[in-house]
Order: sequence, then C-alpha cells, then structure tokens
Amino acid sequence: MTHQPNRPLGRFALLIGAVAAGSALTACSVDGGDPAADTPQPATVSITMPGPSSPQVPNTDQITAEAAKQLCDMMGADIDTWRGQSATVAKVTFNGTVHNWAARNGGLNDVVVTHRDTVDAVTTQTCPDVREQAVQALGVPDLASALAGFGR
Repeated sequence: MTHQPNRPLGRFALLIGAVAAGSALTACSVDGGDPAADTPQPATVSITMPGPSSPQVPNTDQITAEAAKQLCDMMGADIDTWRGQSATVAKVTFNGTVHNWAARNGGLNDVVVTHRDTVDAVTTQTCPDVREQAVQALGVPDLASALAGFGR
C-alpha cells in the first residue's frame, strides 16, 4: 500500500503560501517600500491675533468727562444714605464711594489723596447740584473736608 498525501491539507498549505506572498507584495509600494511614506503628514494651523494699535493704559492723573459723570452718579445714589447716617459714618461711607470711583478709573486714588480739592473741582464743574447736596448731607463746608488724605 502506498501512502498518498492528504489532499485537503495540501490545498490548505498552498492557500497559506498564497496569502503570505500576497501580504508581502501588498507591503511593498511604489516608493521603495517605506511604510512611513504612506503616512499622511498632519495639517498645521497658524493663528495670529492682532495686538492693540496703541497702549490701553489709562492716565492715572487724568479725570475724563465720563469719569466725572460717573463720580456724580455714584455720589448722587449715596446722598440719601449719608443723610441717614451719623456725620462720622457718612464721611467714612463718602470716602469709600470716592475711592471706589477712583480705583475704577485708572487708579486716581493718588490724585484724590494728595489733592482732595480735585473732587470739589470735578463735581462743581460736572454736577454742582449733587455736590451741594453731598456737602449738606455730610455737614462740611466742602467735599475735600470730608475726605481723608494728606494734601489739600
């Protein structure tokens, strides 16, 4: 009796060989087989943000018309409160209002502390009626008298 090879196993081996050869051929490419050449390069993105055309730092010694109006509005809103407080508490509250305004407007606190009469000048020009009501509510001859500071 002669031994004959198992036909199904032979066909399977042939199939495995064909798959292996096909895989080897597929791995090769036109560019010489460099797998990295087939990898797409990532896209680059560039974002440019324009800067301000001029410095936006406020002048800490300048009181603008808008800032003067804001001081008048803030004081006007507090006058009734000052009337209902004792003189000492009203002056403390007034100082808080003025320094809050100064801080909101570029740090004018130095100007207010060293030249307390600046608040009188600004309010006389911008809102004399509010200034007069504040002077009466605080019981002082002028607003500079109600401000805590070192200058005049």
